[in-house]
Amino acid sequence: MARKYFGTDGIRGRSNAGAMTPEMAMKVGQAAGTHFLRGGHKHRVVIGKDTRLSGYMIENALVAGFTSVGMDVVQFGPIPTPAVALLTRSMRADLGVMISASHNPYEDNGIKLFGPDGYKLSDADELAIEALLDGPLPLADAADVGRARRIEDSRGRYIHAIKASVPEHIRFDGLHVVLDCANGAAYQVAPTAIWELGAKVTAIGIDPNGKNINHKVGSTHVVTLQETVVAAGADIGIALDGDADRLIVVDEHGRVVDGDQIMALLGSAMNRSGKLTGGGIVATVMSNLGLERYLETQDLRLIRAKVGDRYVLEEMRKHGINVGGEQSGHMIMLDHATTGDGTIAALQVLTQLVASGKPASEVLHLFDPVPQLLKNVRFSGGKPLDNPDVQAVIAKAEAELVGNGRLVIRPSGTEPVIRVMAEGDDAAQVERIVDSICDAVRIAAS
Repeated sequence: MARKYFGTDGIRGRSNAGAMTPEMAMKVGQAAGTHFLRGGHKHRVVIGKDTRLSGYMIENALVAGFTSVGMDVVQFGPIPTPAVALLTRSMRADLGVMISASHNPYEDNGIKLFGPDGYKLSDADELAIEALLDGPLPLADAADVGRARRIEDSRGRYIHAIKASVPEHIRFDGLHVVLDCANGAAYQVAPTAIWELGAKVTAIGIDPNGKNINHKVGSTHVVTLQETVVAAGADIGIALDGDADRLIVVDEHGRVVDGDQIMALLGSAMNRSGKLTGGGIVATVMSNLGLERYLETQDLRLIRAKVGDRYVLEEMRKHGINVGGEQSGHMIMLDHATTGDGTIAALQVLTQLVASGKPASEVLHLFDPVPQLLKNVRFSGGKPLDNPDVQAVIAKAEAELVGNGRLVIRPSGTEPVIRVMAEGDDAAQVERIVDSICDAVRIAAS
């Protein structure tokens, strides 16, 4: 069944338009609340948000929706997405909501939903909520309308929980960490947690004003972080995104370390300590072939999922694996969290840095990535990948890469774009293959 509102990570769009109006947010609250009204107990939903200007508007509309169908609401204020997932479960809530558009600019916003187990909703639950959105919904009687209240210690609860992911004998004393919080949801919790564990923290991106989230800061814009690490002589730099469910790391020389290297580090370290389950890790089809080859040297397997952390998580649970993530920096550590958590992943990276006594450039460079190239081809309509000429070019490319490379071609789920990615040991060959496929797609779409 086709989705009308939900994408791969909740509902997202431009604020005050389309699916992100107050009217729609109230409807989402009513529909989700109605779907999760089960049993005779007093139902509870918890709501967190990042630092976008429109968060106030969306939050109040959601509160109106949930209370109108009889659910009590607990509001956290600005807090990371994984904190909402954690607190949904620890507070025995029936539903958790995060208001965020992740790494998008401030003009966008989104609504992410978590079930009572702290995991993102299943496809079945999302489709059931969608089915309720376009129809009339029963409202609670006057005596049964829900209440709303804020709690002030949500950030403290989260900080305490994530610090528990670090072994008690590990201290970060002597480490100088530059931390970029993207002017987003972790601007208070992440610097506090790392400082309380002993590190010297130079924090940037901690002055949100409603309109500067992800603007020239954070995991999608690491230039400022790189410059600050080098200028300060810091040991490592960490950049979170707007809702702090992913991270990118910079070593002491200012070189960027992506999610593939982080997964290699954490997966192999946990394997040596006997804590890795499932005999491998889960990544996506976009992760570098170098990661797969490195894991093979450790007698570990790489299971590839579709792009999107929810699909990574599905494969992790299916195969009993407790470490997974994406090249873009989503890291899921199931021993500590039910969703991607950039701050927990950062704490694990810092733990390995302390335990090794080696510089970040050595600890975080476990393999040489093979040449990889991704290009996007925009088209105006139709299905260019169904064109016989395009399929012939793709088949020829796949045959050429057998044994020494890999090809991934997929349509974007959010815009009319075909993503063409190839990787292999020969950089010139990779570029030629990608360009040939892009040219074929453009001709088919013209």
